[in-house]
Amino acid sequence: MKTYGRLMCALALMAAAAITFTACATTANAQTKQTGAKKKVVVVWSEGTAPKKVYPNDINGAIADALKADLKGWEVVTASINDPEQGLPDALLNRCDVIMWWGHKKHDLVKDELVAKIVKRVKEGGMGFIGLHSTHFAKVNKALMGDACSWGDYKGDSTTVDITVKDATHPIAKGVKDFQIVQNERYKEPYAVPTPEAVPFEGVYTLRGGAKDPVMRMGLCWHAGKGKCFYFQAGHETNPTFFDNNVKKIMANAVQWADPASN
Repeated sequence: MKTYGRLMCALALMAAAAITFTACATTANAQTKQTGAKKKVVVVWSEGTAPKKVYPNDINGAIADALKADLKGWEVVTASINDPEQGLPDALLNRCDVIMWWGHKKHDLVKDELVAKIVKRVKEGGMGFIGLHSTHFAKVNKALMGDACSWGDYKGDSTTVDITVKDATHPIAKGVKDFQIVQNERYKEPYAVPTPEAVPFEGVYTLRGGAKDPVMRMGLCWHAGKGKCFYFQAGHETNPTFFDNNVKKIMANAVQWADPASN
């Protein structure tokens, strides 16, 4: 009987250990799946019209390479209007946390159905939207702003722009100092958009001949429903704007600021 009792006790201990091990394994697997599910996604979208001699892998490729180096733990995806479903199938759009958009010549080719889906994800789902340079005229940007989104004028008469950190406390300006970049296309105020909630950056253009243009708003922030929107004025396709280290920092900061988790 004593032998039988010891045997039953040993079996009970083994069973308990097995249950504990199974529970731990189940918890670990659940945590692993949960961690994987929480991986943030930024999609860098472009229409693919930038000159190859400036951007061999297009503008979205240049931005994506920088984001991959700066945004640890993020999945960085490049997308193009030339991809199936114009680069944003539902499976990707529905798990996207932030979209960064560069458009110029093909605004009208973006399907209205896709625009409506993106706007819904921003306003109702909290997805962030970052518009770059000529994206001011993109259908998505105009729908989110609810305004004309036109600049007062467009001139190809500038040489450089000095970008000034207007609000050093803003998250998008973190670690950024005043800097200068080559910029041969000048947008002039006024910019027909709702009053921004913040203007982290301003700029002054230097024209051919040395004259200066008045201060321009270079970086503007809004909320659109539950989502955050940031517009960065610089980024003309014939200038290597997105290879500049200061601009790379702004792009990475903007993604993290627009992340729904930061709301």
